[in-house]
Amino acid sequence: MSTDTAGRALAGRIAAFVEDAIAPIASAMARGDGPSPKRIVEAAGEAGLAGILTPEAYGGAGGSHADFIEFIERVAHADASCAVILDVHLSVGTEPLLIFGNDDQKSRYLRRLARGEWLAAFALTEAAGGSDAVALQTRAVRDGDTYVLDGAKAFITGAGDADLYIVMARTGEGAHGVSAFLVEAAWPGVSTGTPLAKMGLHGSWTGELVLDGVRVPAVNRLSGEGVGFTVAMSALDSGRVGISAQAVGIAQGALDAALDASRRRRDAGLDVDAVAIADMEVRTAASRQLTRHAAALVDAGRRVTLDAAIAKLYSTDTCVAVAHAAVELCAPESGADDHPAAVRLRDAKACQIYEGTNQIQRVVIARHLLND
Repeated sequence: MSTDTAGRALAGRIAAFVEDAIAPIASAMARGDGPSPKRIVEAAGEAGLAGILTPEAYGGAGGSHADFIEFIERVAHADASCAVILDVHLSVGTEPLLIFGNDDQKSRYLRRLARGEWLAAFALTEAAGGSDAVALQTRAVRDGDTYVLDGAKAFITGAGDADLYIVMARTGEGAHGVSAFLVEAAWPGVSTGTPLAKMGLHGSWTGELVLDGVRVPAVNRLSGEGVGFTVAMSALDSGRVGISAQAVGIAQGALDAALDASRRRRDAGLDVDAVAIADMEVRTAASRQLTRHAAALVDAGRRVTLDAAIAKLYSTDTCVAVAHAAVELCAPESGADDHPAAVRLRDAKACQIYEGTNQIQRVVIARHLLND
């Protein structure tokens, strides 16, 4: 099968999955009473998409990051909660294992993740540390052929439903004293708190992960001791490309809602705000191109830290601005809780916060320009 043919086949599977599995549950997910995150990933697995970045040798689709962002954007256009669930599973939940895992770790976990049998999560953030990842306090103490982990992680997507957590814990001091571990949810001492009641993304579970004397086999340390910060930053670089795609999908959905309302106004002989519509389209289109550029750099094996930060900053600011404009253009109907523009405005805000706040993206960009 040629590359073009394989690409068309994958695009067809993505379109069918969104139409058949995501669009019908979008309203329920927005209310927070849709299927669980694990069921969303299971459905993606049934469609052959839960391992879109995973090589075929490990049961995945063997797709590119260009395929990945197309998938996330299409899902987000229908429902942002499903998009973030799948993005976390595919990017920060699986990619560290793809990049830093050894053959044994890959053989034990990748197929289950790629088939959608297991849901993956990424556990870096802690309540006291916020955006300062180096300030994490969760500890991993070596005890023979195991590590004993103690601590708590906050704002974890998939907490309470994930089967495998990639956990960053302190084995020393400073940035070089962080290590990454593959922690199974079923192990003694692993527990989760009640999911947070959030402004938006009601269908995506976000909560606390508690590690109380969890014994993790040393063979489940991801890469070398002290390499965890590198693992985390690599995951966030790629993850920001996925969040950019999610933001583009949200923005496009909000723009579509605004266009529908504007066409009805025009057909009724009322004025239409052409300037606002044009600005929404320009920003959405620019965000899409920035995201595609960042994904192309990842596929080319080039460093993407700066370009991922630019794409994430611009596209997530855009999705909030476009969704806000859509609410205004769709008024007064958009005052309803379940109006498409209102749903997308609530969902959009989180995109400016996770995978590194947009304030952090500005720091990353400035430091790069200043060669710091």
